[in-house]
Amino acid sequence: MHNRKMSVSGTFYPDSCEVIEQMIKEFDKKAGAKQALPFHPRAIISPHAGYVYSGFTANRAYRLINTQGIKRVVVIGPSHRVYTKGASISYHDNYETPCGNIMIDKHYSKALSAKYDFLHFDESLHAEHSTETQMPFIKHYFPKTTVVEIVYGEIASTTMTPMIEQILKDDETFLVISTDLSHFYNQEKANALDEICLRAVKALDFEATKKGCEACGLIGVKALLEAAHKNGYKSKLIDYRTSADASGDTSSVVGYMSALVG
Repeated sequence: MHNRKMSVSGTFYPDSCEVIEQMIKEFDKKAGAKQALPFHPRAIISPHAGYVYSGFTANRAYRLINTQGIKRVVVIGPSHRVYTKGASISYHDNYETPCGNIMIDKHYSKALSAKYDFLHFDESLHAEHSTETQMPFIKHYFPKTTVVEIVYGEIASTTMTPMIEQILKDDETFLVISTDLSHFYNQEKANALDEICLRAVKALDFEATKKGCEACGLIGVKALLEAAHKNGYKSKLIDYRTSADASGDTSSVVGYMSALVG
């Protein structure tokens, strides 16, 4: 059995299922009553830092998703460690998490690879935290689904847009776009830069991201915004904060947001 091994458990998130479940319980308690949504979510934008910093922001959106009828979750995130052109899609059998394995939908992965020539499989790209940090949330909220993992490098967002459109139109598939926002500015500067991103997401405005939005997963976000705008979807910002909310240090922060699209 060829499993996608955990690479950041015990650092970005706990290596104990019990502790993860307790964290999610505390996140839910802190968030309070669930928001009412004006649409049925088809995709989420979620951060990927350590759970102590961004876990609340991610969980606040995940908990709002109606998972009924969803058979697979496609997770798309940027490569932080290994350079590549295009994107790598996992052909592993299972994805390991502290709460048990998630089956990888290799049939769906290979069908996407056959259709989109920017997709390949390079195992070295899959020790990637931007996608891995989503998996414990998926295991918790989508316990019966399979997953598909895509890690991208140098690629135009417009190249990925047709694939995003296909995924959004599939009622049995849910999409996760992984990104953090600005990195290592003071709180005031970070808030100003991140507001550009937040406005673009709220308006599904692909062009607005070019006005100074900084995000490590900006390519994936832009592809989602373009696909959603073209097909008449809506968006809702769920949460925004910076690492200062957890650390208290406003001198050098990282921004985090979560949003839903549908």
